[in-house]
Order: sequence, then C-alpha cells, then structure tokens
Amino acid sequence: MIGQTVEPNQLPNEIRSAFQELKMLQHLRTAGFKKKFGFTCSYLFQLVFILLFHHKNWFRLLESLKGETYPGKDAVYRFLNHSGYAWRRFLSSLSSFTIGKVHPLTGEDRISVFVVDDSMYERNRSKAVELLSRFKDHATGCYYKGFRMLTLGWSDGHTFIPVDFSLLASLKSQVNGIMEKIDKRTSGYKRRMEALLPAPEVIPAMIDRALSAGVQASYVLMDSWFTHAPLIHAMLARGLDVIGMVKADKKRYLIHGRRLTLHELYYKAMPVEGNKKGILRSIRTQLSPGIPVTIVFVRHRSNKKEWLAILCTDLSLPVEEIIRIYGIRWDIEVFFKCTKSLLRLQKEFQGRSYDLLISHTTIVFSRYILLAWQHRQSTDKRTLGGLFHLLCDEIGQIDWAIALKQLIEILETVAKGASKKITTLIEKQLQQWIAALPSHIKAYLPKLSCES
Repeated sequence: MIGQTVEPNQLPNEIRSAFQELKMLQHLRTAGFKKKFGFTCSYLFQLVFILLFHHKNWFRLLESLKGETYPGKDAVYRFLNHSGYAWRRFLSSLSSFTIGKVHPLTGEDRISVFVVDDSMYERNRSKAVELLSRFKDHATGCYYKGFRMLTLGWSDGHTFIPVDFSLLASLKSQVNGIMEKIDKRTSGYKRRMEALLPAPEVIPAMIDRALSAGVQASYVLMDSWFTHAPLIHAMLARGLDVIGMVKADKKRYLIHGRRLTLHELYYKAMPVEGNKKGILRSIRTQLSPGIPVTIVFVRHRSNKKEWLAILCTDLSLPVEEIIRIYGIRWDIEVFFKCTKSLLRLQKEFQGRSYDLLISHTTIVFSRYILLAWQHRQSTDKRTLGGLFHLLCDEIGQIDWAIALKQLIEILETVAKGASKKITTLIEKQLQQWIAALPSHIKAYLPKLSCES
C-alpha cells in the first residue's frame, strides 16, 4: 500500500495542540493574508514558524536531504518581503485572543498591566538595510547600527504577552532612507512613516490599538526614558494610571508653590515608618502640568549609598504595592532576552527590506506567545478548569465512604463473635442509627445483613 506523504512543514507534536488552541492560522486569515497562486500564506507561515525547531537556518534547511521537498528561497522571501500584509493586525488579534484565554485563569483581585520599553535591534554588519540608523547604547556608551524596538506588552505578573511593537529609525542619524518604489497605500508604508516618529508619539497609538482590541489593564509601567509629563497626561486621558522610574533631570515638582528638583524633593520627603526594607521615603507632589503623583524613594540595590525614585499617579496605592507592581516590569526584560537568545530575533533572516524585519519580528513574537501559553498551562493547576476541583472533592468523598464502610464491617464482626443476645442488641442499635441518617449519607452505605 502507498503511504500518505507527510508535509515537510508539519508542526511538532509538542506545539501542534497549542497552535490549534490559539487558532493561529485563523488569525492569519482574519488579518487578510492571501495569495492568488503558489504556496498559501498559511503554509509559508508555518514553515517559517517551525524553522527554529529544526535547529537550522533557512539556508542550511535547503541544503539538507529534505531540501527538495521545501519551496524555493524566493517563495519564502517574497512572502516575508510583501508590504501589503497586515502583520500588526495579526499580532493584535493573536495577542488579544491569548490574553482572553489567560484572563479566566487569573484571580479577580490580581492586577494586570501594560509594559512599555525599547530594546536594541542590531544590524551592525549591514550596509543596505532600509531605514538603517545609528543609535547609542546608553548601557555601554557605544554606538550601534540598527533600530530601536519599541514594544508594548501585557502581563498579570505570571504570563507576559507581547501586544504591539515598532522598529524605530532616526531622522538625524539615518544610514539609508525609505525605498522609493513602495506603494503608499500599503501597511508597509504606514509602518515606515511610523518608524520616523519619536517614541512618545508612538506609544499612545499602541495603547489605543490594544484597548480597541479588547485588552484591558489597570496600569502602564515605564522606564525612566518615558516618564515625562506629556506621555503621563496622555495615559491618564485614556483612563490608565502610570507607574515608572524617574530620572534626576531638569523636571520640577511643585510643593507648596515651590518648584523643586528630584534631589531637593528627596530631603523634603518623610521617611517611611516600619520595617519596610529598601523603602526610604515617600512624598505626594505635582508635575508641572498639575498632575498629582506619589514618589517613592528606594535604596539602590548595587550601591546602597544611592537611591532610585518611582512615580505613581494612583494616590490610593500604598508604597509597598507601588514597588510590587513596578516589579512586574522585569517581565519585558526577560522577554527581550528570550527572543534574542533563544528565538533567533535579528539573526534568522538577513533581509534588506523593512517589511522583512517587521514580518520576521512578528513571527518571533508569535512563537513567544505560543510558548507563554504552554508555560501557563503546565504551571497553573486551574487550566484543567473545574475538573481539578471536582476530582479533589470526589477523592475526599471516596475516603470518607471507605472509612464509614470499614467502621460498619468492624461492628458486624464484633456482633457475630458475641452471644445471641448481644448480637441482637447491636443490630437493633445499628438499624436505628442508619434510619436516622440523611439520604445522601445512606447512599454511600453498603447493604448490611442487619437491615434484612
């Protein structure tokens, strides 16, 4: 008999179930991914998606023994370089759907947050990449060629889901500009124009898209590069409070009609009472447009002689809760490390077009979403739904019923070994006791000889 030919892009068994649970291909079709001829978009998307799990890049995969069964290099690169595909719509649909599946697994009293941060997207060895720019890495003080990957994520403190991103270029330090033949009606052209905007203008649009997709959160967590009054005011206008670190720069804070710097504000703040380790002082003040905020000063972990300042626009939060919620921001740092070190971001494809950078980054983010959902399933007992709790109750009832049955068997054994008068007395007392029991307890009792 002739066996059925297995498709070379077949998903591994470990991720096939999660791929179907998250309806990955359905989100792709909803976003309008279609081709008139050739390999379908779903086939090519799965092929690139599982490329990581083959432990090979695209070049090595085509050189392998199974290389003839895969489509050519041009088919995959045409798919990734297409400027008309709405990759942002696909990522937004996938992330909002996954968050909707995670939300029932989270307690009602648990706080969910938006996290905003940027990371380096390096292309140091490139020369002809579209919109390539030079940026300074403030951690090392060195310059690199590439982009700023501005990312918006959602987290409940346990699961982090990337929601949106933008690869930002620079107008002042561009190496290359926009491709001239790009169609200005496409999604790719809109992403290119967005890349030339400053980050504070891009973030509110990201938040609006996330809210319109149905993603809900209570706070927006930011690093010190974004906690400025215009952006904070934009978040408050959308009904979201802000918690972020503050730099000791030229910003002024209003206290009793005086405009103080952050260092002057530290000495005006009152020390925090109690054994609150690491929390030094806190004070309520106002930013220059009149935004009331609470600023908490905490001890620097590596240099105990210095302090860090954390701003919060929710005045009802206690200082310990402000620090705890801001700690969730570390999830996005773990996300950046994971995507670059394990999921081959900025390494798997070395294309020159801006569309390829967007498409491949979206596929890497979708890999992370799938792995995050699998991790949530494997670590959360409630992913089995009510079945877990029903099983625990059933086990408890079985133990109780077995113990009751054993007690009655002991009484029967004692009655049989005694005299006839004592046996009759035990049987009558046992019958009276069973008759007085509720019906739901009688259902667990065996049929006793004393009842006949």
